[in-house]
Amino acid sequence: MTTALPTRAASPRLASLPALSATADIPAPLADAARALAPARAASASGPPARALSGRRPRRRLGPGRRLPYGMAIGPALLLAGWVVASATGALDARVLSAPWTVVATARDLIADGRLLSNLLTSAQRAFLGLALGVGLGTVLALLSGLTRVGEALVDGPVQIKRAIPTLALIPLLILWFGIGEQMKVLTIALGVVIPVYVHTHAALRTIDARYVELAETVRLSRWQFVRKVALPGALPGFLMGVRLAVTGAWLALVVVEQINATSGIGHMMSLARSYGQTEIILLGLVVYGLFGLASDSAVRLIERKTLSWRRILAG
Repeated sequence: MTTALPTRAASPRLASLPALSATADIPAPLADAARALAPARAASASGPPARALSGRRPRRRLGPGRRLPYGMAIGPALLLAGWVVASATGALDARVLSAPWTVVATARDLIADGRLLSNLLTSAQRAFLGLALGVGLGTVLALLSGLTRVGEALVDGPVQIKRAIPTLALIPLLILWFGIGEQMKVLTIALGVVIPVYVHTHAALRTIDARYVELAETVRLSRWQFVRKVALPGALPGFLMGVRLAVTGAWLALVVVEQINATSGIGHMMSLARSYGQTEIILLGLVVYGLFGLASDSAVRLIERKTLSWRRILAG
Protein backbone atom coordinates (compact mmCIF):
# COMPACT_ATOMS: atom_id res chain seq x y z
CA MET A 1 0.00 0.00 0.00
CA THR A 2 1.39 3.42 -0.93
CA THR A 3 0.35 6.97 -0.11
CA ALA A 4 1.03 10.30 -1.77
CA LEU A 5 2.81 12.95 0.32
CA PRO A 6 2.18 16.73 0.14
CA THR A 7 4.28 18.61 -2.34
CA ARG A 8 5.75 21.16 0.09
CA ALA A 9 7.73 20.55 3.31
CA ALA A 10 6.36 21.91 6.56
CA SER A 11 9.57 23.41 7.96
CA PRO A 12 11.93 26.04 6.48
CA ARG A 13 14.79 23.54 6.58
CA LEU A 14 12.90 21.03 4.47
CA ALA A 15 11.41 23.72 2.24
CA SER A 16 14.78 24.19 0.57
CA LEU A 17 14.63 20.63 -0.76
CA PRO A 18 13.02 19.94 -4.13
CA ALA A 19 9.24 19.57 -3.87
CA LEU A 20 7.96 16.00 -3.86
CA SER A 21 5.72 14.92 -6.65
CA ALA A 22 2.07 14.61 -5.67
CA THR A 23 2.10 11.11 -7.10
CA ALA A 24 5.34 9.99 -5.40
CA ASP A 25 4.76 6.55 -3.96
CA ILE A 26 6.28 5.69 -0.59
CA PRO A 27 5.47 2.98 1.95
CA ALA A 28 2.40 3.73 4.03
CA PRO A 29 4.20 3.57 7.42
CA LEU A 30 6.58 6.31 6.28
CA ALA A 31 3.68 8.40 5.08
CA ASP A 32 1.87 7.99 8.41
CA ALA A 33 5.01 8.98 10.29
CA ALA A 34 5.47 12.04 8.10
CA ARG A 35 1.84 13.03 8.67
CA ALA A 36 2.26 12.65 12.42
CA LEU A 37 5.39 14.81 12.42
CA ALA A 38 3.87 17.58 10.29
CA PRO A 39 2.17 19.50 13.20
CA ALA A 40 5.39 19.43 15.23
CA ARG A 41 7.38 20.76 12.25
CA ALA A 42 4.87 23.52 11.68
CA ALA A 43 4.92 24.50 15.35
CA SER A 44 8.72 24.61 15.46
CA ALA A 45 8.76 26.80 12.35
CA SER A 46 6.13 29.30 13.54
CA GLY A 47 6.84 29.82 17.21
CA PRO A 48 7.77 28.34 20.59
CA PRO A 49 7.79 24.56 20.98
CA ALA A 50 4.37 22.98 21.36
CA ARG A 51 5.53 21.18 24.52
CA ALA A 52 6.23 24.51 26.27
CA LEU A 53 2.77 25.82 25.38
CA SER A 54 0.73 22.77 26.23
CA GLY A 55 2.71 21.67 29.27
CA ARG A 56 2.94 18.09 27.99
CA ARG A 57 5.65 15.77 29.17
CA PRO A 58 8.71 15.56 26.90
CA ARG A 59 8.64 12.77 24.35
CA ARG A 60 10.56 9.64 25.34
CA ARG A 61 13.79 9.26 23.40
CA LEU A 62 14.16 6.19 21.20
CA GLY A 63 17.94 5.80 21.50
CA PRO A 64 19.71 3.50 23.98
CA GLY A 65 20.14 6.34 26.49
CA ARG A 66 23.15 7.53 28.43
CA ARG A 67 26.12 5.27 28.92
CA LEU A 68 26.04 3.35 32.22
CA PRO A 69 29.04 3.78 34.56
CA TYR A 70 31.20 0.65 34.37
CA GLY A 71 28.63 -0.87 32.03
CA MET A 72 31.09 -3.37 30.59
CA ALA A 73 31.64 -4.90 34.05
CA ILE A 74 27.97 -5.49 34.88
CA GLY A 75 27.52 -8.65 32.79
CA PRO A 76 30.71 -10.39 34.00
CA ALA A 77 29.91 -9.38 37.60
CA LEU A 78 26.45 -10.98 37.37
CA LEU A 79 27.97 -14.13 35.86
CA LEU A 80 30.50 -14.31 38.69
CA ALA A 81 27.78 -13.73 41.29
CA GLY A 82 25.74 -16.61 39.85
CA TRP A 83 28.80 -18.87 39.98
CA VAL A 84 29.46 -17.93 43.63
CA VAL A 85 25.85 -18.50 44.69
CA ALA A 86 25.59 -21.85 42.88
CA SER A 87 28.85 -23.08 44.44
CA ALA A 88 27.99 -21.84 47.94
CA THR A 89 24.54 -23.44 47.95
CA GLY A 90 25.81 -26.77 46.59
CA ALA A 91 23.77 -26.51 43.40
CA LEU A 92 27.06 -26.80 41.50
CA ASP A 93 29.11 -29.90 42.27
CA ALA A 94 32.78 -29.05 42.90
CA ARG A 95 33.81 -32.20 41.01
CA VAL A 96 32.10 -30.83 37.90
CA LEU A 97 33.04 -27.16 38.27
CA SER A 98 35.36 -25.88 40.99
CA ALA A 99 34.20 -23.07 43.24
CA PRO A 100 35.47 -19.52 42.57
CA TRP A 101 37.45 -19.42 45.84
CA THR A 102 39.21 -22.65 44.84
CA VAL A 103 40.21 -21.07 41.54
CA VAL A 104 41.45 -17.96 43.36
CA ALA A 105 43.52 -20.08 45.75
CA THR A 106 45.00 -22.01 42.82
CA ALA A 107 45.85 -18.75 41.05
CA ARG A 108 47.59 -17.50 44.19
CA ASP A 109 49.69 -20.67 44.39
CA LEU A 110 50.63 -20.55 40.71
CA ILE A 111 51.58 -16.88 40.96
CA ALA A 112 53.71 -17.61 44.03
CA ASP A 113 55.78 -20.27 42.24
CA GLY A 114 56.00 -18.19 39.02
CA ARG A 115 54.30 -20.67 36.70
CA LEU A 116 51.25 -18.54 35.94
CA LEU A 117 53.22 -15.39 35.10
CA SER A 118 55.67 -17.28 32.88
CA ASN A 119 52.92 -19.01 30.90
CA LEU A 120 50.92 -15.79 30.72
CA LEU A 121 53.80 -13.84 29.19
CA THR A 122 54.41 -16.59 26.63
CA SER A 123 50.74 -16.64 25.58
CA ALA A 124 50.55 -12.84 25.38
CA GLN A 125 53.68 -12.71 23.22
CA ARG A 126 52.27 -15.26 20.78
CA ALA A 127 48.90 -13.50 20.58
CA PHE A 128 50.30 -10.03 20.01
CA LEU A 129 52.87 -11.16 17.45
CA GLY A 130 50.19 -12.98 15.46
CA LEU A 131 47.81 -10.04 15.84
CA ALA A 132 50.35 -7.49 14.63
CA LEU A 133 51.34 -9.65 11.65
CA GLY A 134 47.73 -10.37 10.68
CA VAL A 135 46.52 -6.77 11.05
CA GLY A 136 49.42 -5.42 9.02
CA LEU A 137 48.99 -7.98 6.25
CA GLY A 138 45.21 -7.59 6.15
CA THR A 139 45.47 -3.80 5.91
CA VAL A 140 48.01 -3.89 3.07
CA LEU A 141 45.97 -6.43 1.12
CA ALA A 142 42.78 -4.41 1.64
CA LEU A 143 44.46 -1.23 0.35
CA LEU A 144 45.81 -3.03 -2.71
CA SER A 145 42.46 -4.63 -3.48
CA GLY A 146 40.27 -1.70 -2.53
CA LEU A 147 42.10 1.05 -4.40
CA THR A 148 43.15 -0.67 -7.62
CA ARG A 149 41.35 -3.01 -10.00
CA VAL A 150 44.54 -4.94 -10.69
CA GLY A 151 45.04 -5.45 -6.97
CA GLU A 152 41.45 -6.62 -6.61
CA ALA A 153 41.89 -9.14 -9.42
CA LEU A 154 45.05 -10.52 -7.84
CA VAL A 155 44.16 -10.39 -4.14
CA ASP A 156 40.42 -10.62 -3.55
CA GLY A 157 39.88 -14.08 -5.03
CA PRO A 158 42.58 -15.88 -2.97
CA VAL A 159 41.50 -14.07 0.19
CA GLN A 160 37.87 -15.11 -0.32
CA ILE A 161 39.02 -18.71 -0.85
CA LYS A 162 40.98 -18.53 2.42
CA ARG A 163 37.91 -17.04 4.09
CA ALA A 164 35.93 -20.17 3.18
CA ILE A 165 38.61 -22.45 4.67
CA PRO A 166 38.72 -22.58 8.49
CA THR A 167 42.10 -21.54 9.82
CA LEU A 168 42.23 -24.55 12.12
CA ALA A 169 41.93 -26.83 9.07
CA LEU A 170 45.30 -25.49 7.91
CA ILE A 171 47.13 -26.53 11.08
CA PRO A 172 48.23 -29.97 9.75
CA LEU A 173 49.70 -28.30 6.66
CA LEU A 174 51.41 -25.61 8.73
CA ILE A 175 52.92 -28.30 10.97
CA LEU A 176 54.36 -30.06 7.90
CA TRP A 177 55.82 -26.80 6.60
CA PHE A 178 57.04 -25.11 9.79
CA GLY A 179 57.10 -27.82 12.43
CA ILE A 180 55.53 -27.43 15.87
CA GLY A 181 57.59 -24.47 17.02
CA GLU A 182 56.69 -20.83 17.62
CA GLN A 183 56.62 -19.98 13.92
CA MET A 184 53.69 -22.29 13.26
CA LYS A 185 51.74 -20.93 16.24
CA VAL A 186 52.25 -17.27 15.30
CA LEU A 187 51.34 -17.91 11.64
CA THR A 188 48.16 -19.76 12.66
CA ILE A 189 47.08 -16.78 14.76
CA ALA A 190 47.97 -14.36 11.94
CA LEU A 191 45.89 -16.33 9.43
CA GLY A 192 42.90 -16.13 11.76
CA VAL A 193 43.37 -12.37 12.09
CA VAL A 194 43.99 -11.30 8.50
CA ILE A 195 40.52 -12.16 7.14
CA PRO A 196 38.29 -9.91 9.34
CA VAL A 197 40.71 -7.00 8.94
CA TYR A 198 40.77 -7.41 5.17
CA VAL A 199 37.01 -7.87 4.72
CA HIS A 200 35.95 -4.87 6.82
CA THR A 201 38.68 -2.53 5.58
CA HIS A 202 38.04 -3.48 1.94
CA ALA A 203 34.29 -2.93 2.35
CA ALA A 204 34.88 0.47 3.96
CA LEU A 205 37.21 1.54 1.14
CA ARG A 206 34.70 0.55 -1.53
CA THR A 207 31.86 2.49 0.19
CA ILE A 208 33.71 5.83 0.33
CA ASP A 209 31.52 8.49 -1.27
CA ALA A 210 32.50 8.97 -4.93
CA ARG A 211 32.13 12.74 -4.52
CA TYR A 212 35.21 12.75 -2.28
CA VAL A 213 37.16 11.00 -5.00
CA GLU A 214 36.00 13.57 -7.55
CA LEU A 215 36.96 16.38 -5.19
CA ALA A 216 40.42 14.88 -4.71
CA GLU A 217 40.85 14.72 -8.48
CA THR A 218 39.64 18.30 -8.83
CA VAL A 219 42.21 19.66 -6.37
CA ARG A 220 44.84 17.43 -8.01
CA LEU A 221 45.84 15.30 -5.02
CA SER A 222 48.58 12.78 -5.64
CA ARG A 223 47.95 9.08 -5.13
CA TRP A 224 49.68 9.13 -1.74
CA GLN A 225 47.80 12.29 -0.65
CA PHE A 226 44.52 10.67 -1.68
CA VAL A 227 45.29 7.56 0.34
CA ARG A 228 46.38 9.57 3.39
CA LYS A 229 43.67 12.25 3.39
CA VAL A 230 40.66 10.46 1.90
CA ALA A 231 41.01 6.68 1.74
CA LEU A 232 42.48 5.97 5.17
CA PRO A 233 40.14 8.29 7.14
CA GLY A 234 37.16 6.94 5.20
CA ALA A 235 38.12 3.32 5.86
CA LEU A 236 38.95 3.85 9.54
CA PRO A 237 35.53 2.80 10.96
CA GLY A 238 35.60 -0.47 9.01
CA PHE A 239 39.24 -1.08 9.90
CA LEU A 240 38.58 -0.70 13.63
CA MET A 241 35.60 -3.06 13.42
CA GLY A 242 37.86 -5.57 11.70
CA VAL A 243 40.46 -5.15 14.45
CA ARG A 244 37.83 -5.86 17.12
CA LEU A 245 36.95 -9.14 15.42
CA ALA A 246 40.63 -9.87 14.83
CA VAL A 247 41.45 -9.52 18.54
CA THR A 248 38.83 -12.14 19.38
CA GLY A 249 40.08 -14.38 16.58
CA ALA A 250 43.64 -14.13 17.88
CA TRP A 251 42.70 -15.43 21.31
CA LEU A 252 40.55 -18.19 19.82
CA ALA A 253 43.41 -19.39 17.64
CA LEU A 254 45.79 -19.15 20.59
CA VAL A 255 43.64 -21.53 22.66
CA VAL A 256 44.00 -24.17 19.94
CA VAL A 257 47.65 -23.82 18.98
CA GLU A 258 48.83 -23.86 22.59
CA GLN A 259 47.35 -27.32 23.05
CA ILE A 260 49.33 -28.76 20.10
CA ASN A 261 52.66 -30.02 21.44
CA ALA A 262 53.33 -26.76 23.28
CA THR A 263 55.81 -26.68 26.16
CA SER A 264 54.64 -23.38 27.65
CA GLY A 265 51.66 -21.06 27.65
CA ILE A 266 48.23 -21.03 29.26
CA GLY A 267 46.97 -23.70 26.85
CA HIS A 268 49.86 -26.00 27.77
CA MET A 269 49.07 -25.48 31.46
CA MET A 270 45.42 -26.39 30.79
CA SER A 271 46.43 -29.54 28.87
CA LEU A 272 48.51 -30.78 31.79
CA ALA A 273 45.65 -30.04 34.18
CA ARG A 274 43.28 -32.04 32.01
CA SER A 275 45.58 -35.05 32.27
CA TYR A 276 45.43 -34.89 36.08
CA GLY A 277 41.76 -33.90 36.36
CA GLN A 278 42.53 -30.48 37.88
CA THR A 279 39.41 -28.55 36.88
CA GLU A 280 40.42 -25.51 38.92
CA ILE A 281 43.50 -24.96 36.72
CA ILE A 282 41.41 -25.42 33.57
CA LEU A 283 38.93 -22.84 34.87
CA LEU A 284 41.79 -20.49 35.74
CA GLY A 285 43.08 -20.74 32.17
CA LEU A 286 39.63 -20.00 30.77
CA VAL A 287 39.29 -17.00 33.08
CA VAL A 288 42.68 -15.68 31.94
CA TYR A 289 41.73 -16.08 28.27
CA GLY A 290 38.40 -14.37 28.89
CA LEU A 291 39.93 -11.45 30.79
CA PHE A 292 42.57 -10.93 28.10
CA GLY A 293 39.92 -11.02 25.39
CA LEU A 294 37.66 -8.57 27.24
CA ALA A 295 40.54 -6.20 27.97
CA SER A 296 41.74 -6.28 24.35
CA ASP A 297 38.26 -5.63 22.97
CA SER A 298 37.71 -2.79 25.47
CA ALA A 299 41.00 -1.20 24.43
CA VAL A 300 40.02 -1.28 20.74
CA ARG A 301 36.57 0.16 21.55
CA LEU A 302 38.20 2.96 23.54
CA ILE A 303 40.48 3.76 20.59
CA GLU A 304 37.42 3.70 18.33
CA ARG A 305 35.52 6.18 20.50
CA LYS A 306 38.50 8.53 20.73
CA THR A 307 39.44 8.31 17.06
CA LEU A 308 35.90 8.58 15.69
CA SER A 309 34.59 11.08 18.24
CA TRP A 310 33.44 13.35 15.39
CA ARG A 311 30.69 10.93 14.40
CA ARG A 312 27.18 11.30 15.78
CA ILE A 313 25.98 7.72 16.11
CA LEU A 314 23.37 5.83 18.12
CA ALA A 315 25.93 4.33 20.50
CA GLY A 316 26.97 7.78 21.70
